[in-house]
Amino acid sequence: MSLKERIEAAEAEIALAQATTTDAVEAFRVAMLGRNGKVTALLDELKLVPPEEKRLWGQRLNQLKNAARTRWEELKAAAEAGTASLAGTAVDVTRPALAEPSGSLHPISIVRQRITDIFARIGYTVSQGPEVEDDRHNFGALNFPPEHPARDMQDTFFVDGPGELALRTHTSSVQVRVMESGKPPFRTISPGRVYRNEAISARAHCMFHQVEGLYVDKGVSFAELKGTLDHFAKSMFGPEVKIRLRPSYFPFTEPSAEVDMSCTICGGKGCTVCKHSGWVEIMGCGMVDPAVLANCGIDPEEYSGFAFGMGVERIAQLLYRVPDLRLYWENDVRFLNQFSDGAFRG
Repeated sequence: MSLKERIEAAEAEIALAQATTTDAVEAFRVAMLGRNGKVTALLDELKLVPPEEKRLWGQRLNQLKNAARTRWEELKAAAEAGTASLAGTAVDVTRPALAEPSGSLHPISIVRQRITDIFARIGYTVSQGPEVEDDRHNFGALNFPPEHPARDMQDTFFVDGPGELALRTHTSSVQVRVMESGKPPFRTISPGRVYRNEAISARAHCMFHQVEGLYVDKGVSFAELKGTLDHFAKSMFGPEVKIRLRPSYFPFTEPSAEVDMSCTICGGKGCTVCKHSGWVEIMGCGMVDPAVLANCGIDPEEYSGFAFGMGVERIAQLLYRVPDLRLYWENDVRFLNQFSDGAFRG
C-alpha cells in the first residue's frame, strides 16, 4: 500500500473513531499518537520520501497529526462530560438532524457548462459524437495528410492499429459528422473528452476535455469569428479582457490563428503565468478549409465557415488559477470542496 493510501486510510479511521469511556479514548490516543501509533509510524517514513516531495508529504502528515489530536480531544471531552452527567441525560427526539454536507460539481463540469451556456445564448447547439473514431472522421476528412505526425503511435491511442479505429484526438471529428448530416447553416459546439499519448505532468495529461465550435453558412467572415471569440472571452473572464489573434497553422482551417487573452492575473503588465508577455494562449481557430467543406459534401463556392477549439482544463486553470492539471484527476475532497457552490475559494 502506498504512502498516500495509508494516509487516506488513517484519515478515514480517525474521522470514524468512537469512544464513550476514558479508557477507550486513551486507547485511541495510543493507537494513533503513541510511540508505536499509526500516525507516528507514518511520520517516521517521511525521511524515506525523495527530497523534492518532502514538503508536500510533510504538510499532509502534519494535517493528519493535527486531525488525530483534534479527534482525541473531542472524544476525551465527550467522554468526560458523559461520565459526569450520564444519569441526567435525555434525548430530544424533536431536535432537527444534522444536515448532510452537500456535494458539488467537478470544476471541469462547472467550466464546461459555463462555456456551453455562453455559446447557447448566441444560438449555438450542442453536438456529441463517439470517443472511438475511424480514421476518416478523426483525420482524413479534416485534411490531415497520411504522413502527418498526429497519426503516429507517439501521439494517438490506436484501438486496431494505425489507420484504423482510435481514441479521438480532438472533438473536430464531431464537426465532420455534423457537416455530413445535412445542409448548412450549422452553428454548434462539441464538448467532450479527447485522448493523446502524452506524458502526464502539471501542464499535460493523456486525457482531457475540449469544446470545439463550428459555424457554416453563406458569407461567414473572419470578422465574425473574432467577434464571437471576443464575446466569449469577455463573458467568461470579464469585460476588461482583450484578445489578439496570431497567425498559425492547422490542417483543417485556412487561414488559422492562435487566440491570446490579456493576462487576468497581472492585468497585462507581465507575470510568471504569462511569461512576462502580458498575454496567455486560450485556443486555436480559423476559417474552415474549403477542402474540408468539400470532404463533407458542402460546396465551398457557396458556403464558408469558421471553427475554434479550446481545452476546458486550460480555461479552468486560468479562471481558478489552479497550478497543476493533475489536481483535476486526484479526487482530493479538500480541493473539490472549494467548488461546492460553483465558485472557487482557493
